[in-house]
Amino acid sequence: MITGPTKNKVDAIWQKMWEGGITNPLDVITNITYLMFMRQLDEKELKSERMELMLGEAQPHIFPDTYTNDRNETISGKEIRWSSFKDKPAEDMYRIVDRFAFSFIKTLGDESAYSRAMENATFGFPAGKPTLLERTVTGVDELLRDFDEHIGDLGDLYEYMLSKLSTAGTNGQFRTPRHIREMMVEFVDPKPGELICDPACGTAGFLISAAEYIRNNYENDMTAEQWDAFAGANGAEPQFSGFEMDQTMLRISSMNLMLHEVEAPDVRYLDSVSQKNDISDKFDVILANPPFTGSIDAEGIDKGLRAIVDTKQTELLFVALFLRMLKVGGRCACIVPNGVLFRSNSKAYKQLRRELVDGQKLEAIIYMPSGVFKPYSGVSTAVLVFTKTNSGGTDNVWLYNMVADGFTLDDKRDADDKNNDIPDILSRWKNLADEAKRERTEKSFLVPRQEIVDNDYDFSFNKYVKTEYERIEYPPTEEILADLEELNAQMTVSLAELKKMLGGEF
Repeated sequence: MITGPTKNKVDAIWQKMWEGGITNPLDVITNITYLMFMRQLDEKELKSERMELMLGEAQPHIFPDTYTNDRNETISGKEIRWSSFKDKPAEDMYRIVDRFAFSFIKTLGDESAYSRAMENATFGFPAGKPTLLERTVTGVDELLRDFDEHIGDLGDLYEYMLSKLSTAGTNGQFRTPRHIREMMVEFVDPKPGELICDPACGTAGFLISAAEYIRNNYENDMTAEQWDAFAGANGAEPQFSGFEMDQTMLRISSMNLMLHEVEAPDVRYLDSVSQKNDISDKFDVILANPPFTGSIDAEGIDKGLRAIVDTKQTELLFVALFLRMLKVGGRCACIVPNGVLFRSNSKAYKQLRRELVDGQKLEAIIYMPSGVFKPYSGVSTAVLVFTKTNSGGTDNVWLYNMVADGFTLDDKRDADDKNNDIPDILSRWKNLADEAKRERTEKSFLVPRQEIVDNDYDFSFNKYVKTEYERIEYPPTEEILADLEELNAQMTVSLAELKKMLGGEF
């Protein structure tokens, strides 16, 4: 979560660009993103240089000794680094960034997803206002100092910028907070070499969280082939895939992944639930927070999805899509609106729930508080965790009613370490056998498959939790009336004394 002072820095940069003539919000976001990427590339290069000094061994580098642009002009590689041009006079800075630094970042990655996303990108700062670029570079440099310790938090920064768009959230798209993503990644435990996908990837937050999880847990044991798949290098099939329908998001996600050592993921423009997406039985892991609202033209929906769930509702189609894209044995953790859990006014909702229980292996439902997506939305959501089997296998489904996620549930979303169910959730997830002993009055417990079937495939938590009512014994009516008479008498005496003190005037 970004703080108020950080938001103020974003607002100040935004205001400078608006005053300088860049008034389209998407142009503002795009150009800030390019500058952020230039700075983070230089930070990454500085780390490589420090490692060389410490280890005395050559490390991979980003910047060449010299760089020649598409105008056949040549410049020293050091000149196009952020740490070099950020302190130059405005005119010199503009010339270097416009002619060389921007051209350089466009050509990174050869034929990668990043280079495809950047193919038609243009430098958006007007030529006659070099001081605008200078002020923006200074603002971005100050802003990103808040994120030097964890570049994964840049997703929060992007989300804040996107929230300033007048159309933000109209399609039900809200970025998943990092702590929720990391919890979901723990549920599916992605491993080296496994193919991982987010079919509605946005800024690539889930893919980045999965990449960090693999590095943190398996880095020392990974083979050269697994590292190639991780980076998408040396002709290996990319381990990470993401699809998105917004070109700005594609650029952001590609830059984000590159900064996290995922050099060449399969990230591309694609309407995941359309007939253009024919992927099936491919992925080991799917992590996603798909759009919650809206429907699409029935003619454009892939027929294979309609066979799983006959609907035009996007939240249902995406879950059906996950089932199709997973290979048998593949795991999924996805976020759904609460309506998916219990709605019965459309047979498609029950059809999908039955498929998860009877056709696949539904493992867990985590009910999240409605404030998780504030300030962007107060929608109530849940996490579904399941494994594709195509032959059933659901035995006991673990339910957990999350009350708090470590942040306040108002629009401010301030840190609240004293109220956080996530550590308990992850601890219990790793010891599900013990959950069989839990009472139905607890936050979590196991529910047998047959009980869900008997409840007509309703996934509502209230269907299974036991509510205990405390019996309260009240005194007899006569005793209560006597107490009231005594109180009335005391009030009469007190009122008479007050009148006497005021000299008979009231």
